[in-house]
This record gives sequence, structure tokens and C-alpha cells, in this order.
Amino acid sequence: MRDWPLWEVFVRSRRGLSHVHVGSLHAPDAELALRNARDVYTRRQEGVSLWVVPSAEIVASEPGQSDAFFDPAADKIYRHPTFYDIPEGVEHL
Repeated sequence: MRDWPLWEVFVRSRRGLSHVHVGSLHAPDAELALRNARDVYTRRQEGVSLWVVPSAEIVASEPGQSDAFFDPAADKIYRHPTFYDIPEGVEHL
């Protein structure tokens, strides 16, 4: 079991619109990771969708370099949602 890859588990709840990271588990393949995630993280029937992602495949930005990495977005104020009107009836935007 120590040689099995680590999988990150994301669950979308009945009331949620997005998947949320809930934990990690070891499994030999994606199918077993999905089944184990179902058994471990949705025991109370709270989930409607599961994602399992190999931890080794996740690429992340460096927290120590966040200023330089996210700085280019500061000069593009037109991208901020305050410049757009949201039509009536549009939900979850």
C-alpha cells in the first residue's frame, strides 16, 4: 500500500455548485480511488459528484512568489466584475 499513488479527493455537495477538496487517499488506480473516495468521503449521502486526481499531477504556484505571479492582473481593472451588469434571472455567476 505504501507504493500506491496518493490521490486528492474533491466532492460536490447536494447544495454546492463547485467541487471542494475534502482529503487524500492511497489507491492503485483511478477506479479504486473513486470507489474508496465514495466510501470514505460520502458516507452520509452528502455528495452528488466526486473527482479524484493524482497528487503527482497537480501543479501549483509558489506561495512565496504570489506578489510577482499575480501582479499582472492588477493593471487590468476591466476584468473586475464591477464593470458588468448582471441580467435579472442569472444565477451562480
